Amino acid sequence: MATKQTEIHFGRILKSLSGFYYIKDRSDDVVHQTRARGNFRQKGTKPIVGDFAEFSAAKQSEGYILSIAERKNALVRPPIANIDQAVVVISAVEPAFSLNLLDRFLVLLTNKDIQPLIYLSKLDLVEDKTYFERIQRDYQAIGYDFFMNDWQAMLPEFANKVSVFMGQTGVGKSTLLNKIAPDMAIETQEISDKLGRGRHTTRHVELFDIHAGLIADTPGFSSLDYEIDNQPDLNAAFPELLHLSFGCKFRECTHTHEPKCAVKPAVESGEVLRSRYDNYLLFLSEITGRRETYKKVVKK
Repeated sequence: MATKQTEIHFGRILKSLSGFYYIKDRSDDVVHQTRARGNFRQKGTKPIVGDFAEFSAAKQSEGYILSIAERKNALVRPPIANIDQAVVVISAVEPAFSLNLLDRFLVLLTNKDIQPLIYLSKLDLVEDKTYFERIQRDYQAIGYDFFMNDWQAMLPEFANKVSVFMGQTGVGKSTLLNKIAPDMAIETQEISDKLGRGRHTTRHVELFDIHAGLIADTPGFSSLDYEIDNQPDLNAAFPELLHLSFGCKFRECTHTHEPKCAVKPAVESGEVLRSRYDNYLLFLSEITGRRETYKKVVKK
């Protein structure tokens, strides 16, 4: 009896569904159905969509993931790795526009080394757009890409990148995705129908080849979990503060009470947005609060 010839392959996980991982072979673009070996559970880790993996595969047979390459970044909800950029969808109204929420998303992404694209939705429901036009100019001056209701202008940004979409419920993520990639929504709904579940209850995550890049379809992403637990990392997550902080007298200046701080005068002069500085202070206080709570728990 002829034995199956097993070969070792390498590729990216494009889909995770019901315990199976679908990996696109880097050498020939063939997608293989695989499972993860039990030793991943023993190591306390598991493959996720976006991972680069080494796997075994025999012809007409299910393959097995052997190892996962080191990730450059990863998100918990949705579970996806090696992301290049994220479209932050934030609405002008319904729900109300929030600079605090926008900055929270930007801090999360910058800390993860993920390039943000800001997309302002529902601008057609606003009569006077002056405020939002100023916000766009302010954030573009910092270095962020900021799009206002012009989704077609974003299309060139997806080439050769892995992209995810994020935003609170009701801002129009699904509407935007349906415009950018209508075929993706149709295919995802077909999978959900086969599973007998609603789109937003399935744990299915998948990367689709769209606009010369890969776009993730997920059950929805509004999580603001981030692992920043110290001031230097928070400082680095605000590009304009990081740039100015090299001029501070103290290396780990918190920009709160230290003498010869380069950031505070820039806030007073308008070089740094007051709203950005205020949000930095708020996030810093949250980090300090978490650390104090942790110390109390440890003492007990």
